[in-house]
Amino acid sequence: MQIADQTVVSFHYTLTDDQGTVIDSSAGREPLTYLHGVGQIVPGLEKEMAGRTVGDQFKVDVAPEEGYGVRHAELEQQVPREAFQGVEDIQPGMQFQGRGPQGVINVTVTKIEDGVVHIDGNHPLAGQTLHFDVQVTEVREATAEEQQHGHVHGPGGHHH
Repeated sequence: MQIADQTVVSFHYTLTDDQGTVIDSSAGREPLTYLHGVGQIVPGLEKEMAGRTVGDQFKVDVAPEEGYGVRHAELEQQVPREAFQGVEDIQPGMQFQGRGPQGVINVTVTKIEDGVVHIDGNHPLAGQTLHFDVQVTEVREATAEEQQHGHVHGPGGHHH
């Protein structure tokens, strides 16, 4: 069976950056399972998965525009330390949720200097080309309930 919209796909992957450093991998874990065609994985990878079958192994490079997006300078801001009331020890790399014009936004602390906290609302992988090494392990038709709910049920998926 080929991967197409409304199929449930399981695959192993290794994600690396331009230097070959592993960012994430399913090695030693269960494969990632998703419902194809509903945007549960980055668009560039989902496009490359279409038409593949069980046993296919391939590498794909996903540009930022089809991955986690390009970096937006306006999402990098400086905030007074006082804005983090109740947090005693702020360190670079810490993540917080804040409110922006579009609603809730996740931000990462990039540095602290002179009572000012530098935050970045870009996804940590924004602006990076994503290098995937993929092995498709299972493809099946989605059940009517999975199609209706827009996600996988059972092993590797959502449990109600």
